[in-house]
Amino acid sequence: MNPQAIEAPQALQRLGDFDSLLDVRSPGEYTLDHLPRALNWWVLDDAQRAEVGTLYKQRGAFEAKRLGAALVARNIALHLEAGAAEWPRRQRVLVYCWRGGSRSAAMAHVLAQVGFAVSVVRGGYKALRAALVGELARLAGGQRLRILCGPTGCGKSRLLQALQARGAQVLDLEALAAHRGSVLGALPGVEQPSQKAFETAIWERLRGFDPARVAYAESESRKIGRLQVPGPLLEAMRASPCLLLHAGDEVRVRILREDYAGVSADLPGLQQRLRALRELRGHAVVERWCAMAARGELDALVVELLQQHYDPSYRASMERNFPGLGSAARVDIRAADAFAETAERLLRDEGAAPAGAPLAADA
Repeated sequence: MNPQAIEAPQALQRLGDFDSLLDVRSPGEYTLDHLPRALNWWVLDDAQRAEVGTLYKQRGAFEAKRLGAALVARNIALHLEAGAAEWPRRQRVLVYCWRGGSRSAAMAHVLAQVGFAVSVVRGGYKALRAALVGELARLAGGQRLRILCGPTGCGKSRLLQALQARGAQVLDLEALAAHRGSVLGALPGVEQPSQKAFETAIWERLRGFDPARVAYAESESRKIGRLQVPGPLLEAMRASPCLLLHAGDEVRVRILREDYAGVSADLPGLQQRLRALRELRGHAVVERWCAMAARGELDALVVELLQQHYDPSYRASMERNFPGLGSAARVDIRAADAFAETAERLLRDEGAAPAGAPLAADA
C-alpha cells in the first residue's frame, strides 16, 4: 500500500476522517503551531535538525543525508514502538511536515509499508496554514455574532462563561489568547500562544459552530496582549449587533478584585504594570496609584483606574469601532455572582430584544 497525497484544503475539511494526525516536524516547530489533535512524531528533534543542517553547510548534501537517514530511521522506529503498537490494521493516518518533503515522506512510507492507510499533505504545514487562514476568513464572515459590550469590570467574560455552561456557542477570545486584554490582563505564570496557534484555535472553535445559531463574543480591541485578532473576524465582530452590559461601580470593583486577585497579591508586579501607563496618564498620577497599591487601598485604586483610564479609553474605542452600540439592548448586571439568570434569558431571546430594553435584572 502506497501513501496517498492530499491537498491541504481537502485535508482540513476531512480531519475527522483520520484516526491519527501526525506532525513530523521538530518539537520547536510543533510548539509554535500545529493542527488540533496532531501528535508530534518528530523524525528529527531540534538538536538533530540543527546538526544535520550544519553538516550540510560544512560537508555537503551527501554527508548530511547519510546522518539524517540514520537519525530518521531510528526516530521512526521509536515512534512506531511507543505509539502505533495498538493501532488496528485499518488505522487512517494523516502525515505532514513543513513543506511536504522528505520528513513526511519517510514517515508515510514506513507506515504505509506496515499496511496503514496513510495520506500525506501536499505542501505540508505551509500549505495547511495558507488554507486555514482562508478558511478562517470564510468562517468568520458566516457567523450570527452577538457582541457583549460594556466597560471594564461589568462581567463580559463571566457572562460568556455562563452562556457557554448553558450550551451557547461562545467564542472567548481572551481565553484562547491566555490574556484578559488590558494592561493588567496578563495571566500570572501563563504564556500567551503564538499568533499562528491563536488563529488555529479560533479556526477550530468556529468550525464547530452551527452558523444558523447565534454565537456570542466579547468586544475586543485589535490586540489581546501581544496577539492580534484576525482582521476578517474583527471586521465581522464590529459589524454585528451588540448587547450593552451595565453595572454600578460597587459591582465592578468586586468583579475586578475577584478576577485580578493574583495581580493585586503581587505588589511589585502590580506597580510595574501600572507604570506602563505613565505615558498615557502622567508620572505623578501613576506614582500616586502605585502608592495607593502599597497602602492596600485597592478598592479606591480600582475606582480611579476605571474612571480615569479604562472607561474613557473604552468609550472612545467602542464609539469608533462598534457602530451597533447605539442600538444595543441593555443588560443590567446588579450583582457580581448573578450571571446565570442573564445567560438563560439571553439564550431564550437569542439577542432579539428591542433596542434599549433591559434584558435581565440580576439580583
